[in-house]
Amino acid sequence: MTDNTNHHSAPVPVGDVVPGDVPVPITVWPVPAPRRGDTMSNAMGVRLVHNLTHPGELIVDLADGPQLARAVIAASRRSHLQAARQAGWGREPARLIVTGWPLDGLVPVEFFIRCRDALLPGGCVAVLLSHDVTAPVDVIVAAKTAGLSYLQHIVAADRPPRRGQETLLDIHTDVLIMTLSAAGNGGGR
Repeated sequence: MTDNTNHHSAPVPVGDVVPGDVPVPITVWPVPAPRRGDTMSNAMGVRLVHNLTHPGELIVDLADGPQLARAVIAASRRSHLQAARQAGWGREPARLIVTGWPLDGLVPVEFFIRCRDALLPGGCVAVLLSHDVTAPVDVIVAAKTAGLSYLQHIVAADRPPRRGQETLLDIHTDVLIMTLSAAGNGGGR
């Protein structure tokens, strides 16, 4: 049987967020918005933990609110306690570091260098920004300068897109995923 459908190649991507980078995939996660004063909702914490880690792996929680800690416990992951985080994030490398943005009193490149040094090869830093508050490119440039690679952009929206319908997404959070390449150099230095 022959397939008579016309196959078309995907369009060539236009634009360049960070010169020299390949296009980064954007994913939409339909999760509720965080409460005022929190970095994320419970559903966002669960998605981050389940999508970026495996059972028993270490997660550094630098976010405001208990949502990520709840997800870490429910998914049988491990996390540093608040006192350990403040003292230096511990001695063991982490699979995932989650932080809100902007950072209070920290220089972004120095923060990302610290993240790079605290990650396992292939580990990730998830940076959560309130949509339209901070330019994502500023975060990406700081992370690349520190030796991390830009892996993925996730947009969190209250309403999921529906097939066949034009839907305006109510985006509340941008999540930028940076990674320490398995080679350990991040491609940014």
